[in-house]
Amino acid sequence: MSRTIAFDYGQRRIGVAVSDPTRTIASPLTTLQRRAGKRPPWPEIAALVAESEADEAVVGLPLNLAGEENEWVAEVRRFGDDLARRTGLPVHWMDERMSSISAERAVRGMGLKKSDREQKGRIDSAAAAVILETWLALRRNQRRASGETE
Repeated sequence: MSRTIAFDYGQRRIGVAVSDPTRTIASPLTTLQRRAGKRPPWPEIAALVAESEADEAVVGLPLNLAGEENEWVAEVRRFGDDLARRTGLPVHWMDERMSSISAERAVRGMGLKKSDREQKGRIDSAAAAVILETWLALRRNQRRASGETE
């Protein structure tokens, strides 16, 4: 069975999460490093897509608090368009407002040592999992509302 992969695309890091085969649970996978203004690490992204057996992707859309798009959203949309072109995956967009805050709270609640809790990469991959979890729940709710069976 295939999975859904999610990306929290940032200026310095890209958080990655993946669903289980039933698309019920979202789990942090890894965090990829990137340099601001440089291309994303496409070979690593392609490898993660292949290894996770993903057949669709979700990309967090960093709208501002008013729900509007800005220059950063345009860059994230370019990443999503490139992801679709390079991997052949359909890309879905998910509003990511507050995902980093939720992820930080979740990481803090894990009982880890302070040095482990504050690792930025851990929070980025957890934020990708929050984005994916939200998208999976939204999709389940839409299917239930339309009477589809899962």
